[in-house]
Amino acid sequence: MHLTQKKIEKIKTYLLHSLLFVAVCLPNSLYAAHGVSLDGSLKYPAQFDHFEYVEPGAKKNGLLTLHALGSFDKMNPFTLKGTEAFGLFGYEKSLIFETLAVASLDEPFAAYGLLAKDIELAADKKSVLFTLNEKARFSDGTPVTVEDVKFSLDTLKSDLAHPFYQVYYQDISEAKIEDKAQGKIRFLFSRPNRELHIIAAALPVLSKKFYTEHGFGAENRGDPMLPPIGSGPYRIKEVNPGKSITYERNPQYWAVEHPTRKGMFNYNTITVKYFKDQIVSLEALKAGEFDFMPVNIAKQWQRDLAGRPFEQGKLVKKVFPHKNNAGMQGFVFNTRKELFKDPKVRQALGLALDFEWTNKALFFNQYTRSNSYFSNSDLAATGLPSAAELELLKPLKEKYPEAIPPEVFTTPLTPPTTTPPNSLRKNLRQAKKLLTEQGWKVKDGILTSADGKQRFEFEILLVSPSFERVMAPYAKNLSKLGVKVSYRTIDPALYVDRIKNFDFDMTVTVYGQSQSPGNEQRDNWSSAAASRKGSANLAGIQSPVVDSLVDTLIYAETRQELTTACKALDRVLWYGYYVVPNWYLAYHRLAFSSRFQQPKKLPLYYSPYDLLYTWWFSEK
Repeated sequence: MHLTQKKIEKIKTYLLHSLLFVAVCLPNSLYAAHGVSLDGSLKYPAQFDHFEYVEPGAKKNGLLTLHALGSFDKMNPFTLKGTEAFGLFGYEKSLIFETLAVASLDEPFAAYGLLAKDIELAADKKSVLFTLNEKARFSDGTPVTVEDVKFSLDTLKSDLAHPFYQVYYQDISEAKIEDKAQGKIRFLFSRPNRELHIIAAALPVLSKKFYTEHGFGAENRGDPMLPPIGSGPYRIKEVNPGKSITYERNPQYWAVEHPTRKGMFNYNTITVKYFKDQIVSLEALKAGEFDFMPVNIAKQWQRDLAGRPFEQGKLVKKVFPHKNNAGMQGFVFNTRKELFKDPKVRQALGLALDFEWTNKALFFNQYTRSNSYFSNSDLAATGLPSAAELELLKPLKEKYPEAIPPEVFTTPLTPPTTTPPNSLRKNLRQAKKLLTEQGWKVKDGILTSADGKQRFEFEILLVSPSFERVMAPYAKNLSKLGVKVSYRTIDPALYVDRIKNFDFDMTVTVYGQSQSPGNEQRDNWSSAAASRKGSANLAGIQSPVVDSLVDTLIYAETRQELTTACKALDRVLWYGYYVVPNWYLAYHRLAFSSRFQQPKKLPLYYSPYDLLYTWWFSEK
């Protein structure tokens, strides 16, 4: 059961990962290149025709109907206030806005120029020069210029944009136009790191003309539903606020034959309908109201994807393997709350989750337990710390002795288990011991603080009712410790607002990870992000050790240094007990219309919507 909220949160955790599943480098290069990679090698040469995981001759036809959850109230995906419509930018892949470069989905560390035809990293790695593609056009026919690129960076770094961007682009000091006629613009770095030029390349390019005329922030615009202008393959045809949005393929799309776009975005029209929740959505799928659905609920996949549409061959269910870094899904503690400030208390509450029972009874044994913040990846910490990891961890232990628990050095990352000889009873006894040691005791059946003034009770905030059946047994297990837990599913729009303002005790979240983590880690874990509304640091982590390791990760110069920093960070986060680890899948579960045709080859690193936009409809 992967979390549906990642499709409706205003800022997706993997906002730029949908464009770049990886962060990349062009080491020691002084020449302009069509693409860049971490190790200097590229699968696709200059003048390549198309990616191998597409069908270049795919038919462009038909109406694709999709679904989304909740509602939307704005057309600008780059601001904090409100919820943007599906398809503008993010996890589900942008239909409107484009970036300077885009990822190859069959290479772990490579990207190729789109709006930028050449990318040139300075020898000192303190700047990168982009040369724009002279063919690039916005949907209103105006050219994409260096002024648009500079405007985009300046705007996204300003207070008008979501605070995420200020953090993500903080080491890009400015954009300097070098040659307007030749379309050359240089991004200057305040401090170089291995991925900073590709972070610049992942910049969404906005129309300066459009946003100057209409304003950028919703509060500055007369109509927050005014369709934006972008350079992407689609333009907005019709908006029914909060209920549906329809995109139409731009017949003058500038990049239709571009090698990074050939064989992609093959639908004439895309309509997105909004539904209350995933349960209602599934019935709508079976009724033929839309064509494609990632299935995030194990019970639905096992039992509910059946009936006449599947028997008649109108609908298909199929798993698609991937090699994505699974990151961490978990029940996250809001450590801003006094109740959850003690890591030993958080550890105790984690012992009450019986994953093995949950996986068998509710999930049909479909899942693997999350055992790292970089699950399903070679970045995950295994065994005891290596010598290289100890070189990072020991000085931090000396400097901040209370901030690193001893388990970081002595114990491999191991989630609680009820597999014999372990048991839930044994785990709950350990949890009770931990709580007692921290001064909690059961009084009249309720866990109470030593002074008797505070009862241990909290609420779990949910956005999907499908998670209620997971929380029920967890809450029951906690009640055996005297912990009183309630759980509540609320309206998606209200949920987004409360999460954005950290107004919760516990919730379920996904910390998505790329194949090469970088600047986004600041938004996930840093002390600065803990107090910044809208950040991904839901746990409220404020640790000088975490801050130091995040910086080490970001400024790692080699893959080995990056891997070491990730593993060290993984250990410190794990033994901070900020989440109750959940589970993950190494494949996507998709249900879809049998009208789809698919390329012969799958990509390796992709989201369901990355895959969908390589498909097309048959002529039937």
